[in-house]
Amino acid sequence: MKERRVVIAVYPGAQTLDVSGPLEVFDSVNRLSSGDSAYRLQCVSPDAPSVPTSTGLVVQAEPLEAAEGTIDTLLVPGGPGLKQALRDCSFIAWIRSAAERSRRVASVCGGAFLLAEAGLLDGRRATTHWAFWEQMARRYPKVTVDPEPIFIRDGPYVTSAGVSTGIDMALALVEGDHGPGCALEIARFLVLYFKRPGGQAQYSMVLNAQLSDQEPIRVVQDWIQENLHRVLPVSELAERANLSPRHFARVFRRVVGMTPGQYVRRLRVARARQLLEATELSVGQIASRCGFTNVETFLRAFDAFLGITPAQYRQHFQLHSPSGLVVEPGWTERRSA
Repeated sequence: MKERRVVIAVYPGAQTLDVSGPLEVFDSVNRLSSGDSAYRLQCVSPDAPSVPTSTGLVVQAEPLEAAEGTIDTLLVPGGPGLKQALRDCSFIAWIRSAAERSRRVASVCGGAFLLAEAGLLDGRRATTHWAFWEQMARRYPKVTVDPEPIFIRDGPYVTSAGVSTGIDMALALVEGDHGPGCALEIARFLVLYFKRPGGQAQYSMVLNAQLSDQEPIRVVQDWIQENLHRVLPVSELAERANLSPRHFARVFRRVVGMTPGQYVRRLRVARARQLLEATELSVGQIASRCGFTNVETFLRAFDAFLGITPAQYRQHFQLHSPSGLVVEPGWTERRSA
């Protein structure tokens, strides 16, 4: 097995999980391999040897000079220490130089700011934590910042969103190196609920639209959840809230942050995702159970929200091993479906 050198550039105040999450993924590959080392992991820092991360956890790192030579994967984290790191011109210059020696360059969360500061993302599409994307877009107008996906690939650069998405990104890198069977096995080993693709949204829009604390709207939201299999016209929803359709639509949008129709569609897609993950129901059956009038409408709505087809989503996320899954030789045995 070819050993790939992964270099993580750590600085004081780097987000702990930005560093430890991807490290755990790559190290799990090493531990589950058949005696071979798939990745050579190396933390380097301008503040070596002991670098405190955001939680106070100390990372033992080598000086930046220890990362001379060819690098397979250069990874840059974000974190509360980012502001100071952006002022370190020598560190930025090192990132630029190291990137030139790397097959691929990845960032987690605010680490994209460091790549952009080094000029590496000019003319490219990138993402970062949803709370900071506007700041990044203003600061680096040559970068096309997309706040939606959990990670984005653009050439040799892979930028991921907030904190835990570094794990998703690292799994995708492992999949590219060793195949989907290996990545799925690592996701299982780390007891992840599912392995998300880069096109998935950073956070659930249904979660973002929390249940209202206004009783009439909350009652309707609860009822929608229980009746997604039905046609749900605004007039019927308004009647349950004891409001006129026009007034209900206006209040709902103000309280929830989206129209009743948008809210229902998001819930339908969310329910469809659950069924794709946990059942063997056909696409047509799922469309019907989620209240879509026909399969074509379901396919359009699913693609609009997630950018992939239901079949592709099921292939990535089904919670049990699909029959016929081939795990690379040397990896732990596949559990029965």
